[in-house]
Amino acid sequence: MKIFSLYQAFRFIWLTKPAGRHFHRDNQLQVLLNLADCEAINRCERPLPKNFNFAGDVLDQWSQKEKTGERPANPALWWVNGKGNEVKWTFGELGTLSRKAANVLIEPCGLKRGDRVAIILPRIPEWWLVNVACMRTGLVFMPGTTQLTAKDILYRLQASKAKCLVASEEVAPAVESIMSECPDLKTKLLVSPHSRKGWLSFQELFQSASAEHTCVETESQEPMAIYFTSGTTGSPKMAQHSQSSLGIGYTLCGRYWLDLKSSDIIWNMSDTGWVKAAIGSVFSSWLHGACVFVHQMAQFDTNTFLDTLTTYPITILCSAPTVYRMLVQKDLKRYKFKKLRHCLTGGEPLNPEVREQWKGQTGLELYEGYGQTEVGIICANQKGQEIKPGSMGKGVPPYNVQVIDENGNILPPGKEGEIALRLQSTRPFCFFSEYVVEFVENLPKTITGKIKRNILRDHEWGRT
Repeated sequence: MKIFSLYQAFRFIWLTKPAGRHFHRDNQLQVLLNLADCEAINRCERPLPKNFNFAGDVLDQWSQKEKTGERPANPALWWVNGKGNEVKWTFGELGTLSRKAANVLIEPCGLKRGDRVAIILPRIPEWWLVNVACMRTGLVFMPGTTQLTAKDILYRLQASKAKCLVASEEVAPAVESIMSECPDLKTKLLVSPHSRKGWLSFQELFQSASAEHTCVETESQEPMAIYFTSGTTGSPKMAQHSQSSLGIGYTLCGRYWLDLKSSDIIWNMSDTGWVKAAIGSVFSSWLHGACVFVHQMAQFDTNTFLDTLTTYPITILCSAPTVYRMLVQKDLKRYKFKKLRHCLTGGEPLNPEVREQWKGQTGLELYEGYGQTEVGIICANQKGQEIKPGSMGKGVPPYNVQVIDENGNILPPGKEGEIALRLQSTRPFCFFSEYVVEFVENLPKTITGKIKRNILRDHEWGRT
């Protein structure tokens, strides 16, 4: 029996208490944030609230609106595996189930606020449950792709000093091969219908867990997640994001690039290990109350992909240019996409010919975006803007994006240079908080206790 079948028993359980939370500043009760508030904060027109928690202050608000009838009980998450299995959760159901998952992490796993949790799961519903559960409990989640090798996993566990690892069956052998070298790892939680020696069973613990859990009051700048960069210039770096950089910082991206509305169903093909999954499959989508569609699809298949687009009422599609390059080899005019209205791409350069072929066969434009793990989407072709072939578009608010020369001078149009963000006197809250450098305490110090800058940089960039 697949573990997702357990969740169906909770489809009609509703919260008995109001799900929203209030901000307190100097003991004064403040109004709950709405989408307009988040957009104003994202534009830097309003200060951050002292406290913010995405699960409590966004997801539970949508749940409350479902209960009061302000929002229809549309799915928040819609998952299929192509084999007849399907999961649909409203925000209310997501809330109930993620509270159960939160209790699994806190009680049997023995984790406490601020502990780091490595999550290596494929596109299965538990990935969303565990991430939201970490938000509810103040745990710092660290997603990783299931393609990681034992060496990759070892590096991440040692560098992060993770206390818990949540993994699927396919990566369990790799984890077990390096366990003896990870003294900080105290708990291994297996997401599988099968038991495994030395691992706690998420399925068993989840089934017996209570659905009663009080969301913690996290501060806006408190750590929420750590994403390991792709490591193009050395060893992957640990980019730490705050509750607000992820939870509020992708609001404007959702409006201007993803063009999201609460009635939308977005299918974002990004692997769960990358920050693009956080943008399109969690934060931007749920900030706007949209439905996140997921097809487990372990390996990409053009026929399965096109059948999915013709079967389900997906309105927004986001995938890498490689996928579109494969799709335009088909006779796309034979397919009738039910509701598709907006198509996005990123992660690698988009060939102008692919864009032309896609538009010629489907009538839909391709909107390219560019971003980084540290700062999210910084420039994109946005809905309503004229698209120049080969261009990544213009800066996405709140960023002021310029092309500069090697001396930092802004170049005129048509000149080649470096992409740069012009910052004001204060650091944008939607930036990552810092590169987490756990090895600093072990580096040699000078007589005054300082670390030599060149030694620090060599370690930070993997040049040792």
